[in-house]
Formats: sequence, structure tokens, C-alpha cells
Amino acid sequence: MSVQVLDAVHSLVLGQAAEGAVSFDLVHMWHTMGPFAKFIAGVLAVMSIYSLGVMAERLIAYWRAQRASRTFANALRDLLPAAKFSEAVTLSKKLKRGHLSKVLGLAIEEYSQGIEALKTVGPRDVGAFDVIAAVNRAVDRSSLRTVNDLRRGLGALATIGSTAPFVGLLGTVAGIITAFQAMAATGSGGLGAVSAGIAEALITTAFGLLVAIPAVMMFNYLTNRVEDMQVDITDSATELVDFFMKEGRGER
Repeated sequence: MSVQVLDAVHSLVLGQAAEGAVSFDLVHMWHTMGPFAKFIAGVLAVMSIYSLGVMAERLIAYWRAQRASRTFANALRDLLPAAKFSEAVTLSKKLKRGHLSKVLGLAIEEYSQGIEALKTVGPRDVGAFDVIAAVNRAVDRSSLRTVNDLRRGLGALATIGSTAPFVGLLGTVAGIITAFQAMAATGSGGLGAVSAGIAEALITTAFGLLVAIPAVMMFNYLTNRVEDMQVDITDSATELVDFFMKEGRGER
């Protein structure tokens, strides 16, 4: 008889515990979150979508730039020795997505126009000028514009990576304050009284970290890609200027 009584009491305790159990699944937590916490979660969702869009757009842009630049560099091996500068300029405008085609194309165009200008005399002729210096200035201008275009969107990605954890922490702090206010209003104490509220509040911090970690990783990766392309621009432009300085000079 005593065994049956103990079993009944045990079953009653388990039933009451099951009824009072708190669900920690995401859907239930979303419905129990306060308006401010939902607002923070919405802000983090927008930041996540925007950062993913920047990542995808930059990866595609860099892939296209590398492909166009490789095609242009291979074509210059045949066009420059044959002094086909107009064809090289036309090709650079066709392959305008490439970082090398933008910089080198403008440099070749500046050199070609400078050579033609030295051969002619007009009413506004200013006399002789340094063609190579003009080419270097063209390289500097186009390099700055090209690198700035390659960095487009990276600033926003860095901002999201650095601020997303703090946005999530803001939601967590607000949720913890709400949980302790509820505990004070009901007069109940102990960890069990506030555990559900704290768990719901910590979701925004976890969401903030989930948004920030990929953003920071991709920012570092994309920044390294831009630096590699900037090195390619500098090396290729230097080689082109060296070629122009030797171009048309036969052996003496």
C-alpha cells in the first residue's frame, strides 16, 4: 500500500513540474519577448541581410574584376609591342569591370594622346611637356578611383561587425531589467523566477554575435583581396611606365 502511495505522489510531482515547465524553443521565446527586444531583433535582422548582400556583391565584383583584368593583361602582351595603343584603349573600355583595365587603359590613352600632341602645333600650344609625367599622373588618378570603388561597402561591413554585438547587448540589458522588474512586482525570488526572462533576453546577444562574426571575417578577407588587387595595379602600372620610357628607342 505504501508503495502505491509513493508512486502516486511521484506521478503528481512530475505532472506539476511538467505543467510548470518553461519552453525554451525560439518560437515560444519570440512570442514572449517584449516589444523593445523584438525591435532589437528586427534591427539585427536588417543588419544581417544587408551584410550578406554586401558580401555577395563584393565577391561577385572581385571575381569579375580578376577575370577582366587577366584577359586585359594577356592581350597587352601582343598589343603593346606592336604599338597598337588604340586597340588597347578600346579593349580597356570593353573590359571596364577589371581594375587593371581601368588604370592601364587610361595610362595608355594618356600616353597615346601625349605622343600625338607633341607631333602637332596649334594656336594654344604650350610647348614640349613630359609625357611620362602625364602618364604617372593619370595612373595616380585612376588608381585612387579604382581602389575606392573596390572598397565600396566594406565600411558598412566593418560597422556592422563592430556594432552588432553592442546592439544585441542592448536588448539583453533591457530584457534583464524587465525580468527583475517582474520579479520585484510579484515578490517572488530565486533564480527560477527570472531564468526564463534572462534566457529570452540573452537571445539578442546571441543574435548580435551571429551577425557580427561573419561580418568581421568577411571584412578581413575582402580587405586582403583589395590589398592584393592594389599591389597588382601598382606593379602593372610601373611595368607599363617602364615600357613607355623605352618605347620607340632603338639600340645605339
